[in-house]
Amino acid sequence: MMMRRRTTLLTGCTALVLALGATACGGGEPVAAGGGDKSLDGQSVTVAGVWSGSEQKNFQKVLDAFTEKTGAKTQFVSTGDNVSTVVGSKIEGGNAPDVVMVPQVGVLKQFAENGWLEPLDKKVGATVGENFADVWQNYGTVDGELYGLYFKAAHKSTVWYSAEALEQAGVTPPKTYDAMLEDGRTISDSGLAAFSVAGQDGWTLTDWFENVYLSQAGPEKYDALAAHEIKWTDPTVVEALTTLGELFKDKQLIEGGQKGALNTDFPGSVEKVFGPEAEAAMVYEGDFVAGVAKDQFGRNIGTDANFFPFPPVGDGRAPVVSGGDAAVVLKDGKNGKAGMALLEYLATPEAAAVWAEAGGFLSPNSKLDPASYGDDVTRATAESLIEAGDSVRFDMSDQAPAAFGGTKGAGEWKILQDFLRDPSDPAKTAAELEKAAAKAYGN
Repeated sequence: MMMRRRTTLLTGCTALVLALGATACGGGEPVAAGGGDKSLDGQSVTVAGVWSGSEQKNFQKVLDAFTEKTGAKTQFVSTGDNVSTVVGSKIEGGNAPDVVMVPQVGVLKQFAENGWLEPLDKKVGATVGENFADVWQNYGTVDGELYGLYFKAAHKSTVWYSAEALEQAGVTPPKTYDAMLEDGRTISDSGLAAFSVAGQDGWTLTDWFENVYLSQAGPEKYDALAAHEIKWTDPTVVEALTTLGELFKDKQLIEGGQKGALNTDFPGSVEKVFGPEAEAAMVYEGDFVAGVAKDQFGRNIGTDANFFPFPPVGDGRAPVVSGGDAAVVLKDGKNGKAGMALLEYLATPEAAAVWAEAGGFLSPNSKLDPASYGDDVTRATAESLIEAGDSVRFDMSDQAPAAFGGTKGAGEWKILQDFLRDPSDPAKTAAELEKAAAKAYGN
């Protein structure tokens, strides 16, 4: 989404072509991918995930490195945002992939409870234990069993901006949310829209809400809402929606207004800031914006493309919202042993370094050398995410059941899109969110 969006993670729906490659009949246990003895020659691993575009291209480099080490062929297939629905239908049709990159904690939990997942074997578990902090292991654990390896993380409290646009408007990175909106109006007066908002992708709107809510309501309320221990009709939710609505309804702040935002997907939102014809000065989203700005539009990260932390709202603290994509092995895949070998490789700093060097990536692997990141901005973002420790909160929508927090055209995604279209009644939107949440959570 996951990053995850989305995760994210999460650059729109791509046509699904899940043609599984043939698997080998050869025997033998898979070895650690770092062994490089080609023991998986002739075998193939099918990996499904939400990534497309530059994210898919860069992950393919990781898969190619795995092939170089083990001899196993790989095939990656983009599922689009509805990973839960797509994978479920493939399992039912007897055409399951071997490995899935799951962009939401809630989806991982759902897969485990459905009995779809193979627990990570002891060797992989030991590698994860050595290289990953407890918080990331906990996110991959369901009922005491480790199922998921968080390979890719996201720092979802970053606002990216064109340095040229801010300089021309005489604006410096703001320190508060109110100052950010005021600076946005100054930018708009200079002839360029303030924000490019990817309203066509509902997951981006959940990220906007989560940052406002975490800062305004605080971490305890955030945890309670994420677990649905308080209702979405709670006054703190209405207050956060009211705050967000002030941005959404201000046509001076959003490029193209509400209609334009609803017709802009995530890659398009980055293009409107960093593309050849700039239409906006800032785009809020995770660290993965850097990968798109660099790979697709040739921007230099840290000079013409930079970020400031999502600023604190009111009297609150600056939020630190995270996300991530977890690799899981499906029981119904045709080559689970090779799939488990892939996860063992993904748990190594060597695998993380491949994507880190390509850009648009953060790793929760504590053993990854920060020098692997290609620029100072990404390096600083990665270090701040790891160092944030207990103050980090995982993306709330990614913790929810997929029906509420992770399905295109339904649940929180659609309701917040409707709110972007008409933000005039935050209390009504809160009631709609509560109705959808209660159904999804079963309470």
